[in-house]
Amino acid sequence: MSRRLVSLTLDTLEDLPTRCRSCVFWELDPVSQDRAIECGDPGLEKEAWISSTLLEWGSCGKLAYVDGVPAGYVLFAPPAYVPRSVAFPTSPVSGDAALLMTAYIVPQFVGGGLGRMLVQGVAKDLTKRGVKAIEAFADARWDQPECLVPADYLLAVGFKTVRPHPRWPRLRLDLRTALSWKSDVEYALEKLLGSMSPSLALGPAHRSS
Repeated sequence: MSRRLVSLTLDTLEDLPTRCRSCVFWELDPVSQDRAIECGDPGLEKEAWISSTLLEWGSCGKLAYVDGVPAGYVLFAPPAYVPRSVAFPTSPVSGDAALLMTAYIVPQFVGGGLGRMLVQGVAKDLTKRGVKAIEAFADARWDQPECLVPADYLLAVGFKTVRPHPRWPRLRLDLRTALSWKSDVEYALEKLLGSMSPSLALGPAHRSS
């Protein structure tokens, strides 16, 4: 079984799960999202967001493939590029962090380590670009696929709570730890993520961005 990770581009956008390709939960503020759903084409709005983010900031997503089949993905960006981020009671995201927006593993591939693979890819990408941390608005009551990642999953892979909330805590993973990300990124990732159970949700985002 071959597995590979690639960056999200306009060419690979079509490989997102169907319901995620037209989801603009993160890319638009709540009012604009409702307007796009009622009168516009959310899929075009998502494509426009990815295009502008790629041009202005760079890679904002990773896709995992198993034997050439799209099996999962993750989206991330600076909070300034994510209008929905200010709608949470635990906002704002720290100025030195990128926001882990959402992630999803196709059900038949859950349990194969793809969640870990995706998080590793994001962490390595951001570390090379000088980003100091990843933050996420998590769902503390997650019980089905949605646009937020379950809090229990993020805590299990090394995130720490920086602003608690009964439903939407903000969590953080510092990329430059005492283990020294500069000298050994892979080792640090293994230490942080080695105990992860892939069957725990990097499986959200049934409407996800």
